[in-house]
Amino acid sequence: MTSRATAAHERGQVTLPADNEKRDGATRGSSEDDAQAVSGDPAAPPVADPAAQPASRTGRNLPAAIGVGGGLGLLVILVLALAPMAWYAVVGIAMAIATWEVTKRLSEAGMSIPRIPLLLGGQAIIWLGWPFGTTGTLAGFAGTALVCMAWRLFDHGLGATPRNYLRDTAVTIFVAAWIPLLASFATLMVQEDDGAGRVFVLMIAVVCSDIGGYVAGVLFGKHPMVPRISPKKSWEGFVGSMLFAVLGSLASVTLILGAHSMIGVLLGVVLVVTGTLGDLIESQVKRELKIKDMGTLLPGHGGIMDRLDSLLPSAFVTWLVLAALV
Repeated sequence: MTSRATAAHERGQVTLPADNEKRDGATRGSSEDDAQAVSGDPAAPPVADPAAQPASRTGRNLPAAIGVGGGLGLLVILVLALAPMAWYAVVGIAMAIATWEVTKRLSEAGMSIPRIPLLLGGQAIIWLGWPFGTTGTLAGFAGTALVCMAWRLFDHGLGATPRNYLRDTAVTIFVAAWIPLLASFATLMVQEDDGAGRVFVLMIAVVCSDIGGYVAGVLFGKHPMVPRISPKKSWEGFVGSMLFAVLGSLASVTLILGAHSMIGVLLGVVLVVTGTLGDLIESQVKRELKIKDMGTLLPGHGGIMDRLDSLLPSAFVTWLVLAALV
């Protein structure tokens, strides 16, 4: 036994042959990405997870992810087909859970977020759109912002000096805009005569984009798009997302809504851009919080918010494009 090995043995360490330290590129890439997501440092060493389940090259448990995604998709189809206005309840519950996940992570990072008015205000933003349309949604957002600012100002009593007030209120309003406000456009769409169809167009485009990005990224991904924010996202995956999303939007806009085919092409292109930005925004938030997922509710996905990152900005863009052109 060499002196180096002896020293390692005395310290309770076990040295492995160099051959055993080799991993294939996909596994190594996944470990490095996980380490970067937790540490925020692209140079961080790989972190092994002894409890990890069999995963795909994206670092997820692919069978679980497919099962959960299929179940959520079936729920959306049943609600929109049988009781479209129940979509408000589905979105409201999902946004409440997503808001809870994000505020919990922010609190763990040392921020003081007025969670109660943010949760209640988020529901107001969504539900006021039912009777009052966009006016109700805007009023709910403005009211939520004002109440949260006042709540944070006095949450330690009238005699206490607020600390980190600007930071905490800014983050709170960011969350209100990021989650319930953007989600409210998914519920506003359902009030149209072809509202269920419009939501289906949104969902089909986002799913096609995800599938195209995954397939192209796994098979051809070699050129990172923004490695400092999301090391796994590649330009090849972006092209795959664009191709699939445009085809999906083209088909859904013409067949479901009966609109001009070029509207579908435009919507597909814009949704890929906004969906990618949504992914990157959440990736940066998680990187700054030094976490991998927002939650653990959905096996193979993480939390509810981890499935909404691209859907939220896409809901607004879909509402805008269809309201203007269809």
